[in-house]
Amino acid sequence: MNHMKLSLAHTLRHYDKKNIGKDILAGLIIMAVSIPISMGYALIAGLPAVYGLYGSVFPILVFALLSTSPQFIFGVDAAPAALIGSALLTLHVEAGSEEAMAVVPVLTFFVAVWLFIFAFFKAGKLVNYISAPVMGGFITGICTTIILMQVPKLMGGTAGTGELPELAEHIWATLGQINLPSLILGLVSLVILLVMKKIMPKFPMVVVLMAAGVLLSYFVPISNCGIRTLDAVEPGLPVWSIPDFSAIGLKEAVIYSLSIAVVIMAETLLGENSFAQKNGYRVNANQELVAFSMGNLAAALTGCCPINGSVSRTAISEQYQGKTQLTGIVAGISMILVLLGATGLITYLPVPMLTAIVISSLLGATEFDLAVRLRKISKKECLIYWGAFWGVLTLGTINGVLIGIILSFAEMIIRTAKPARCFLGVQPGHRHFEDLTESLHNCEIEGVVIYRFSSSLFFANIDILQQDIENAIGSDTKAIILDASGIGSIDVTAADRLAILYRSLKARGIRFYITEHIAELNEQMRALGLGFMIEEGRVRRTIHVALKDMGIHYPYPLKGNVDNTERSPFRKRVDNSVQEFVWAFGSDSEAEIEKQIRLQIEQLKENGDMQELLHGQWNHMDELDADAWIEHLEEHMKEIVKISGQDEQELTVRFEKHRKKLREQMLKEHPELVAMFEERRRLLDEQLERKWPDVYALVLKQREKDSRSK
Repeated sequence: MNHMKLSLAHTLRHYDKKNIGKDILAGLIIMAVSIPISMGYALIAGLPAVYGLYGSVFPILVFALLSTSPQFIFGVDAAPAALIGSALLTLHVEAGSEEAMAVVPVLTFFVAVWLFIFAFFKAGKLVNYISAPVMGGFITGICTTIILMQVPKLMGGTAGTGELPELAEHIWATLGQINLPSLILGLVSLVILLVMKKIMPKFPMVVVLMAAGVLLSYFVPISNCGIRTLDAVEPGLPVWSIPDFSAIGLKEAVIYSLSIAVVIMAETLLGENSFAQKNGYRVNANQELVAFSMGNLAAALTGCCPINGSVSRTAISEQYQGKTQLTGIVAGISMILVLLGATGLITYLPVPMLTAIVISSLLGATEFDLAVRLRKISKKECLIYWGAFWGVLTLGTINGVLIGIILSFAEMIIRTAKPARCFLGVQPGHRHFEDLTESLHNCEIEGVVIYRFSSSLFFANIDILQQDIENAIGSDTKAIILDASGIGSIDVTAADRLAILYRSLKARGIRFYITEHIAELNEQMRALGLGFMIEEGRVRRTIHVALKDMGIHYPYPLKGNVDNTERSPFRKRVDNSVQEFVWAFGSDSEAEIEKQIRLQIEQLKENGDMQELLHGQWNHMDELDADAWIEHLEEHMKEIVKISGQDEQELTVRFEKHRKKLREQMLKEHPELVAMFEERRRLLDEQLERKWPDVYALVLKQREKDSRSK
């Protein structure tokens, strides 16, 4: 174990004074919003409501001084409160009783112990294995759960508990006894907040709304309409004391606290990492666990339930541009002032308005936009997102996380089981090896199959490697060279199969080389029984060395007797940019050419440069791409005529001259591709004739004229 290094007041170092106003405002808003939230969750945890306020003082201050997250807020939260409430039910302890007030701090103390143990063993790094879809689904699931908990309070009822079935049942029951004035007040408040967030996001509407709520309750007897306000709270700070460890058996305390500690670690670290990724900073997971532990220790010593990182309060802080943990410090200190001298104001806060504030902030923290993006780019990752979301919503926080992690690992295994791989060749006159599909100019080396496999080799993908190699072997194959630059590790199953493949190829007179890999892979191969390949000289540093070992020297003989003499530096630069559109945009290359053409036409309006129009931003295009570019220009003939002032005949002559030049260039430098060029030209002509028959007629007329003039 390495010594744990802690950084005190990390986010307050080198403090930028221009943030002080924002941090103070956000802290005051967090304090105000924490009043109804924390009081409600304290009741869920089986404690008197005032203990929710106690949990919003010292635990928050301790966390703020130890955390490396500049914006995450600690406080009494849904998941730990619900788990404590569930534990009390299982232990047959009545919520709100003296026994509950004795048991809960003991459980909180052991939660703090577990979190410190997690920190000691650096368990926080496990969160690094949780993907963005899992985090997004997890955060959105928590937010949605808490929103559904809060919905009945809009209607004049009490907050729900449990997962989706219980929440839905509670909402349905509340609908039967709905209080219309409460619902109207809550919905109007919610609409105001959402609208103001759109049009004036920096305006402290929450503060204004809470002040309006206090004034409304003071001057208007809203209780006569059934609109609830917060319960009265006795003034004074919490009393510090050692928990009564005799209140619960050690075994029960250890078991129940472990599950709660795991939830706090997972939920808070996931939330912190989600905000960190979104806002471009990093957190120290190990120190965060220490901060969680010390915060919960402070909670235990003041009689509170376990404390968690709060996504909803962090979302509010972000909305009002809280930049550092000064926000948390202000929230904690201002809560002290409230407890000492302003508890009377709490009774004037309307519950529906406060509920609207909570729901508004939670809606801002959801990541449904990530699901929309994932649906477009990766159905598998979209499935993982929804798995984590529905897992949290229907099965609870920890089960939702577990589902998401399982799905992530399953997807990772599937992805590595079908890794990126390709066969390599060289461009004539060049030394470096490229994917054969990158360019029509790339050629295979005579009698040699060069195969790149871009994943660690293990039991799930070794069959793919073996099949690819077997299928690539031809009657003239003398050697197989495996480019292992993407292989970082190998397991025993893959090693055994490689040995079988090696001996099978050797029996057929085909050499098998492994090249380009890191030195550590050699250590693994020796440990797994593949040392004989190294001893026989079949494991080499580079592809070039493997070829030399076979007596094949540069310039390498290419399949089809293609000329492979050294090219000039200029020609190499040109060759390296061939088929740029196909390589860069794949199946979208035609659409991208059209996009680039439109861009060049817009620029033509400004600079009148016809020469630039012929190639746009893509100098040294391959002849095939350049020909397609001309085709697209012809489709915009009328528009170009209008902008340039040239007539259609002039443009047609210009385009045909350029096309003729391209063909001559290809005939000179790549004669083997001329047939393909002509076939592509025929297809493009057919397309032009179909879409723009009048333009095609001009092109055909010009070609006939050129033919007669020869």
